[in-house]
Amino acid sequence: MAVNKGHSTDFGRGSVAGHVIRQALPLMLSSFVQLLYNIVDRIYIGHIPGEGQDALTGLGLTFPIVSVILAFTMLFGQGGAPVFSIAMGSGNEKKAGKVLGNSFTMLITGSAVLTAILYFFMKPLLFWIGADAVTYPYAQTYLQIYLIGTSLTMISNGLNYYISSQGFAVRAMVNTLVGAVLNIILDPFFIFILDLNIRGAAIATVISQALSTILVLSFLTGQKPKFKIELRNMKPEPAICFEICSVGFTGFIMQFTNSAVLTVCTRTLSEYGGTLYIGIMTIVSSVRDIMSVAVHAITSGAQPVMGFNYGAGKYNRVKQGIRLSFLFAFVYTGLAWLVVVIFPRLFIGMFSEDPGLIEASVPALHLYFMAYVFMAFQFSGQSTFMSLEKNGRAIFFSLFRKVILVIPLTILLPHFTEPAVNGVFMAEPVSNVVGGLASFMTMYFTVYRKLDESSDSNH
Repeated sequence: MAVNKGHSTDFGRGSVAGHVIRQALPLMLSSFVQLLYNIVDRIYIGHIPGEGQDALTGLGLTFPIVSVILAFTMLFGQGGAPVFSIAMGSGNEKKAGKVLGNSFTMLITGSAVLTAILYFFMKPLLFWIGADAVTYPYAQTYLQIYLIGTSLTMISNGLNYYISSQGFAVRAMVNTLVGAVLNIILDPFFIFILDLNIRGAAIATVISQALSTILVLSFLTGQKPKFKIELRNMKPEPAICFEICSVGFTGFIMQFTNSAVLTVCTRTLSEYGGTLYIGIMTIVSSVRDIMSVAVHAITSGAQPVMGFNYGAGKYNRVKQGIRLSFLFAFVYTGLAWLVVVIFPRLFIGMFSEDPGLIEASVPALHLYFMAYVFMAFQFSGQSTFMSLEKNGRAIFFSLFRKVILVIPLTILLPHFTEPAVNGVFMAEPVSNVVGGLASFMTMYFTVYRKLDESSDSNH
């Protein structure tokens, strides 16, 4: 029996550009809301009187560990959403219910195991990443509280995919938005009014995640969704768990490599420039996260449009979607680069008032964003691979840029630059150029031009 899959759109008719924009705008808003959870903490922590620089550096040291938590969220949560959708679409209600239940079980179990491991190895991990006697107390204080909410983070983010998959995209966005807004309100209250400093930021984050989790669970156990969390579906079934993890492995690898890159960067910066430069990297990567929201949304918004038309055999519309997503991404990344180059202190000042930190951050930000426009090639190539079910190539080029390029360059370039820390920040633009062009040109010759042949064969 077919189930209600929510609203459907015929992407095979009407303006391709219009479809891409309509898909991109809500994604942009949703992604920005998700980003607020972390960015707001960094902004407020960086402005703690007398401690902002060390506290911001301490927070930056926790990023690789937080990325590992997000990686397992994608493995157990995001991975099940496509399996769930396919089961729904084929009318296999029993399997759909079991996918949701098994995903919930893995998120709960995984978060408990992960929390125990990270608590046990917290101190050696933080010092291995690059902490010292000054910054470790800040990182430890934040992480000890943040880890209390590991299950909340994984459940709220991981199960939210099952709400949007059932056609309730707005409700899924609201679940995240409410938590982000609460975090914005609670952060200054706990940090400055109650004078809890970095501890207050962590408490605010956990409370906000708790609210999001309550909203997600209340919806998935309520009356509105077709598929709810039911105890009978939570018993682990190896075949279903394996299928969920197989699909989620792509997102897991991409997020896990982010953790690896962050770890190598902080360790190298600590070696050549001390903890000051870990704080600078925290600011620089935060600016990158802010500027990347729109380009991610543009290329991701084009995916369902291209995928629909590819399945319908309308290859000219697929090619149009590829061209438009690249054009939008190229123009946006060019403008983003221009704004960062002209107004670097505006962005850096969001995270710190320390004159020395601001002055040292400006050249680092310029170097890091030097070839930002080439990310349009990377995003466009990878999103095309993913939308046309070429996931292997999408994973390869993500790993190619991060693992094969960024990590070795981060280690090697400091030996050839003066000061040495510049080499760490230069690894990003070099990888953007090489990785971006490799991804885009491979897509052009193995996918885009092949669409011409497919189009010809249909006539």
